[in-house]
Amino acid sequence: MEIRRALPADLPALAPMFDRYRQFYGRASDPERASAFLAARMERRESVAFMALEAGHAVGFVQLYPGFSSVGAVRTFVLNDLYVEPDARRGGVGRGLVAAAIAHARAAGAAGLSLQTGIGNQAAQRLYERLGWRRQMDFLEYGLSLAEP
Repeated sequence: MEIRRALPADLPALAPMFDRYRQFYGRASDPERASAFLAARMERRESVAFMALEAGHAVGFVQLYPGFSSVGAVRTFVLNDLYVEPDARRGGVGRGLVAAAIAHARAAGAAGLSLQTGIGNQAAQRLYERLGWRRQMDFLEYGLSLAEP
């Protein structure tokens, strides 16, 4: 397995996985939107993505968004997206992608990483906990939708 940083030239392989990732979380398939969204993040340097390849075929990705902690006065990253193709799961791809994310954050001088996952996504929760991530209980999370009804 090879894990490397995704480049704009990788969009044809990355965007379909991103579309399937969005579908996993209940969104309708929209390949054009997936590709445009990723292209914009790369062009504006608003995210960092890593791809996992097996025999030259993309089998997973992780995407990080840079951030900061005002209270800690430090750089952080949000591990926002992690996806592994169904036939490649349970083979170390997710673990490798998370390791690449951690290595990138460390190299960038980040003090930590955070993530969210679906309450029902038990497989992801088990992976994160096996890798040393701890569920945070210090703060409540709120959201406000700005989308028109």
